[in-house]
Amino acid sequence: MREIYMDHSATTPVDTTVFDAMIPYYSYDYGNPSSVHAKGRSARRALEKSREQIAALIGANPREVFFTSGGTEADNQAIISYMLSNPKRGKHLISSAIEHHAVLDTCLYLEKSGFDLTVLPVDELGRVEPESLKAAIRPDTALVTIMHANNEIGTIQPLKELVDIAHQAGAAFHTDAVQTFGKVPIDVKSIGIDMLSASSHKLYGPKGVGCLYIKKGIKTGSLFHGGPQENKMRAGTENIPGIVGFGKAAELAGQRMDELSRRLTALGSRLREGLLQSIPDTIPTGDPDNRVPGSVSVCFRFVEGESILLMLDSYGIMGSSGSACTSGALDPSHVLLAIGLPHEIAHGSLRLTLGKDNTEDDVDYVLEVLPKIIGNLRKMSPLYSKGGSN
Repeated sequence: MREIYMDHSATTPVDTTVFDAMIPYYSYDYGNPSSVHAKGRSARRALEKSREQIAALIGANPREVFFTSGGTEADNQAIISYMLSNPKRGKHLISSAIEHHAVLDTCLYLEKSGFDLTVLPVDELGRVEPESLKAAIRPDTALVTIMHANNEIGTIQPLKELVDIAHQAGAAFHTDAVQTFGKVPIDVKSIGIDMLSASSHKLYGPKGVGCLYIKKGIKTGSLFHGGPQENKMRAGTENIPGIVGFGKAAELAGQRMDELSRRLTALGSRLREGLLQSIPDTIPTGDPDNRVPGSVSVCFRFVEGESILLMLDSYGIMGSSGSACTSGALDPSHVLLAIGLPHEIAHGSLRLTLGKDNTEDDVDYVLEVLPKIIGNLRKMSPLYSKGGSN
C-alpha cells in the first residue's frame, strides 16, 4: 500500500545523516562525558559540539543551552524553576488558552500550589493580541509563557511584540518553540527571549532529547538533583547519542531552512486551497499566512475527526485530529474551542503537516482521496442530512 506521512508536527523520521552521526556513540565512543579518560573526553567533545550547533541555530551562546529529555521537560523546568527561583518577582504568571499541555498543565500545577495564573484568550486565527497581554500584566507578574507557534493550527505568534510588553513590565518571557525550532528563523537576542524550549524529534532528530535556552542572567534552577551535569542545571548522565543526533539535526535544519520553508509553504498552500475548493462545508483554521510552513488545519462539518483518520489510514495516509479519545468520550481540542469553534465543528478537525520528503504527488493523492472519504462519511451522518450541503 502507498504510504504518505503527513503528521510531521507529531514527530519526524530520523534523517539518515543524523542516524549515521549517532552510531559511534553507541558502539565506540560510548564514554561518560564526566569521565577524565579518553572515551570520556571524546564524549565531552561531542556534547559541547552539539551545544554549539544548537546555539548557532538560534543566535545563542553555547553556555546558554542546556540539554533535557525533550520539550515537555524543558517547559516544566523553565516555568517551575523560574517561578520558584524568583519569589521576589511575584507569584503571578501569564499564559495563553492554546498552549500545549506541557505548558498549560504546568501552569495549572503552579496555580494549585499557590501561584496566580492568567490564561489569555486568542482571536479567531489563534493569535494572542498584544493589547490583551498588556491589560493582563500586573506589578507582581513574574513570567509570561506563550508558545511561538501552535502545534494544531500552525499560527505563529507576534513574539517580539509580546516579549517587549513583558519586559516593559519587568516580567521574564518563555516560549515553547517546539514547532518552530529549525523550521523558521529564530534569533533569541533580537527578539529578546529569556527562555526557549525545543525538541529534537520535530526536526528529523531522535526522540528523547531536547533543550532549554536560558539567557545569561536569568535565574532558574534544576528539577533534578544529584550530580553536577549541565552546569548543575540537570543532574544525570547525558544522553550522548541523542544529543549528537540533535546537534546534527540542528545543523542540517539551518542549512536547509530557506529552501525547505519555500517548498513546504507552496505544498501546504496547494493542499489547503485544494481542500477548500473540493470539499463543501470545510472551515480552515489558523492564520492563513503567518503559519508554520507545511501546516494545514481544517474542520469538516457533519463528520468526526477520528473517523476521518481511520479512513485516511486505510488509504495509507497518516495525519492527526484535534480531537482526542479519552475514557471513551470524544473531546474536542481545547485549541479549536479557544478560537471560537463550537463543539460540533471542532469534532471534525484534521491536521496535515508536511515534511521534507512529501511531494506534489502526495498532495494530489490526498486531494483525490479525501473528498471521497468526507462524502462517504457525510452520507452516514444524520447531521448532514438535516443541514448539510447537497
